[in-house]
This record gives sequence, C-alpha cells and structure tokens, in this order.
Amino acid sequence: MSTTSPRMIVRRMAFRFAATLGGHWNPQRPQFSHIVNAASLAMPYLEPYLIDTMRQARARISDPRLLADIDLYIGQEAAHYRQHQQFNRRLADMGYTAVPAMEARLKADYAGFAKRRSFTFNLAYAEGFEAMALAIGHMLIEDREHLFGRADPAVASLILWHFVKEIEHKSATYDVFKALDGRYLWRIWGLIFATVHIMARTRQGYAAMLHQEGLWWHWRSRLATWRLLAHIFRRLTPRFLAVLRPGYDPRQVPDPAWAQAWWRQHHQGDPGLATLDTHRLAHAEPICIAAA
Repeated sequence: MSTTSPRMIVRRMAFRFAATLGGHWNPQRPQFSHIVNAASLAMPYLEPYLIDTMRQARARISDPRLLADIDLYIGQEAAHYRQHQQFNRRLADMGYTAVPAMEARLKADYAGFAKRRSFTFNLAYAEGFEAMALAIGHMLIEDREHLFGRADPAVASLILWHFVKEIEHKSATYDVFKALDGRYLWRIWGLIFATVHIMARTRQGYAAMLHQEGLWWHWRSRLATWRLLAHIFRRLTPRFLAVLRPGYDPRQVPDPAWAQAWWRQHHQGDPGLATLDTHRLAHAEPICIAAA
C-alpha cells in the first residue's frame, strides 16, 4: 500500500520579499507573473482543505506507514500555504483590488466542498489536484529558465520550491485514495474537476489584475498571454494524458534531477536555498545567490 518516504521532509523555508517587489516580479513576463500571482491566491484555502481531507482520511486508516506519510504530507502543506499567505498579503498591499474578492471566492469554494460534497469527492479532488501539481511541477522545472529567468529571486524560489515539494510528496494522496476507494472513474473525475476549477479561478484572478493595469485588452499583452498559455499547455498535455491511464501510478514518474539536487543541497544544510540565482537557472543544479 505505502512505504514510508524518507525523502518526504517538512522543511521550514523563509522567503524574504524585497520592499520594492512589484506585481511584475518577472519583468520579462508580466503575464506569467500574474498567472502565478492568481494561482498563489488559492493556496491559503486549497491547502488547508487538503489537510482537512487527509485528516478525515487518517481516521479511517490503520496502516502505520500510510499514517506516517499522511502526517508528513500535512506538515508540508501547512508550510506551503503560510508562505503563500505572506506573498498574497504583499499583492494586496500593492493595490491589486481583485485580491480580496478572489480570496473570498476561493474561501467559499473550499468551504462549500468540505461542507456539501462527499468524502469521496473531496478525496478524489485532493488526488486530482496533486496529480495536476505533479505535472505542473515537472513542466516548471523543465522550463525554469524560460519562465523564471532573471525574475525576482524570492518569488521564483517560492514557486519552484513549492512545486519541488509537490514532486516530493507525489504519491501521498494517491496512496490514500487507493487505500480508501481506488475507483478509476472517481480518480479521473477528481483530476478533471480540480484542474478545471483551479484553472478557471486562476484565469479570473490574472485577468482582473491585467485589466486593472490596462493590459487585458491591449493586443500585444493578449497575444503574449495566448502564446504563453499555448507554450504551457503544449508541455502539460502529454503529462496530463499519462495521468488518465488506468494503470497510472505517480511512482512511475521519475523525479527531475534538478529537484533531487535541491533536496540534496537542503539535506547538506545549504543556507541559501530560499534565494535562487535566477540568472543561472539553466545550470543542472540549483545555484543560490548566497553561494554564487
């Protein structure tokens, strides 16, 4: 059913956002900046929802190895959303008026799922989100120089660290879903629902932020957005199709060497892991500004 994952470690990272940080933390890619900004708004509501779902699952499980994995997963998710809360407060302080409205909408979404949906649905949503996040994590790492090159180091580090952690706990919700339900159609429904829900809310958020800046209807900005989304989905689609296979198991997805190097560096006590050198992302291993 599960094996305890020694690589799954709860790490406490501190990201220091500069006082001058702006919404376009990647000046070369303002559209991508706002896609990430909008996605970040979900994390303080999505991840507590995932934690609550796994706590409910924990009460139904007796396998000590799986229980240990659930505890590590919960610890990692708690560390994630607290860091995103800090970043999201910065976005609100920058004057993006869409932030409070989107936060209220996301809070209501996940409260509604928890209250009105079945445990099976919430479990399938959790696994669906994690399967999606695994695919996105691989895409972001593979394309890190293109998407994060020369961007603000703290924000780039926050996002890449988050998805490195998603890769690290890639089998946690899968094992829980398999132990408590395991039905293929529910797994696929969870993937589809979670993907459509997250992407729809993210679009609402980044559209509102670009609109506030006068960029949403600017033809050059719209063209840049379409090109960016086409680039992203071209890389994501094969990974999503793999998840649809009846025999899919996240353990079959090899961990990126770059992510493994970050885990190794953290284990060795590198103090600069929260500040990646975004001018050197093409390197085979993460390079931190403190170590540059």
